[in-house]
Amino acid sequence: MEKKTLVIGVIGADVHAIGNKILYHCFVEAGFNVINLGVMVSQVEYVEAAIESNADAILVSSLYGHGEIDCRGLRERCIEAGLREILLYVGGNIVVGKQPFEDVEKRFKNMGFDRVFPPGTDPETTIKFLKRDLKIGEEDESNITN
Repeated sequence: MEKKTLVIGVIGADVHAIGNKILYHCFVEAGFNVINLGVMVSQVEYVEAAIESNADAILVSSLYGHGEIDCRGLRERCIEAGLREILLYVGGNIVVGKQPFEDVEKRFKNMGFDRVFPPGTDPETTIKFLKRDLKIGEEDESNITN
């Protein structure tokens, strides 16, 4: 089976690179082809990289709290570029202040994200969801929640 391609990066003016590098290595180890855009990535860069690489998913990270602002309109930008069905994930410290995660998740899903992960989510959790959402293998989904 051909490897699924992920585009990852840290959106906006965020320069938090360590988590991005950890995710890169975990995703590669899990068998994905990973295009790592690094830090301070614009929406346009995500979309262009997804088109160029024929990506299956875009994974957006943010740690500086302004992810909600930086991510607004990304799904629409993807649709305009012909990426209507691309899988969109977002995770990290994506909002300012302490807010109930259920509220944050709802807002990001309303923005068109397929999965929203809170701060501290381990890479294995994200990989399990990727495999499920991209229909890779016969995953044991008994320990995966919606």
